[in-house]
Amino acid sequence: MESEDPAAPFEGPEKLLEIWFSPPHTTSSNPRGGLRAIDSSIWEEMLDIVKCKVLNRIEGEEIDAYLLSESSLFISAHRLILKTCGTTLNLLGLPRILEIAASAGLSTVYRCFYSRKSFMFPERQSGPHRDWKHEVEFLDNIFNNGAAYIVGKMNGDHWLLYMTTPKSVEYRGSDPAPSPSVHLNGCTPETVPDYTIEILMSDLSQEARQPFFADLSDSTSPLEHARDLSDSLGITGIFPLERTRLDAYSFSPCGYSSNALISWSHQISDRLVSGEGYYTIHVTPEDGWSYASFECNVPLHLHQSPGEVSDLHTLVRRVVSIFQPGRLSLTLFISSEENEATTSGGESAPTGGKKYRRTDKINYEFGGYDLAFASFEAC
Repeated sequence: MESEDPAAPFEGPEKLLEIWFSPPHTTSSNPRGGLRAIDSSIWEEMLDIVKCKVLNRIEGEEIDAYLLSESSLFISAHRLILKTCGTTLNLLGLPRILEIAASAGLSTVYRCFYSRKSFMFPERQSGPHRDWKHEVEFLDNIFNNGAAYIVGKMNGDHWLLYMTTPKSVEYRGSDPAPSPSVHLNGCTPETVPDYTIEILMSDLSQEARQPFFADLSDSTSPLEHARDLSDSLGITGIFPLERTRLDAYSFSPCGYSSNALISWSHQISDRLVSGEGYYTIHVTPEDGWSYASFECNVPLHLHQSPGEVSDLHTLVRRVVSIFQPGRLSLTLFISSEENEATTSGGESAPTGGKKYRRTDKINYEFGGYDLAFASFEAC
């Protein structure tokens, strides 16, 4: 990751903003329309406000994935996900995002989510990110029906979440607009599960940290180095290779980011539904504040079914074995119709070389969503 002061500690835990827009009544099912039709230079101008820049971009069937100097940006036809680390000003980009979306005919916000892990170095943040209270106030000034939550131990690892309900369909200052039924990739939320898993890892082992230090002064490009590193560490193979399109970047003198687009299939009742999802990995390997994050929205069952790309237990085991953290938090946020994993997914400790004991487990039920949060420490 790029840092303004190379001698200062780097804040690995990211700020995660996700916005769903209601498509107009006259919308087509074109997966390359909506937000994806907006020129990339417009998004780069928005990212200037956030204080990060685009390093690379790949286009999928349903998602455009941008590697950033501080994490990632994912854009679908009617959904945007902005994940930024360090001292970036993530929320300051929100008003501009809403303006850009409105210019594309997407003036109605269906849902908004903002979340982050507790900061390691909160005193280094600026703007509304200095304090959770200020972040909530900033969001409340934009949305009229949001709710804020703190999940986990206040004197330990905890997770912060702000979310609006589908009733919060218009941001203040906009003209009222009706809220049509929302379709994602041509399907209703009832047929396509909304699913996000985050594995937030701290105190990485020395063995796991060392490969992410790189001297890129020779002819090897950051993209080539990261591609080879991803292959050697097993990152490329987290999901089946034939289903994965990976874009990765190595930072000098240290750090790593990757986005992957995944073609997935998911068993719902007696039907196999398919689509495109993503995972993203970001690594800060320095001793004293080492951190790695894994986020994925590919829907998974606890146990793999025929035709599916993986299962929850296998995914967690593969990720944890790569980074060998001393501490980790796992969040599973899933639409209520697909709640098998949230009821039991946090019961067993992750494996992959180390043994872990669970230090916290919390289940939440929100309007239309279930959340499972669990923290673990190496034994």
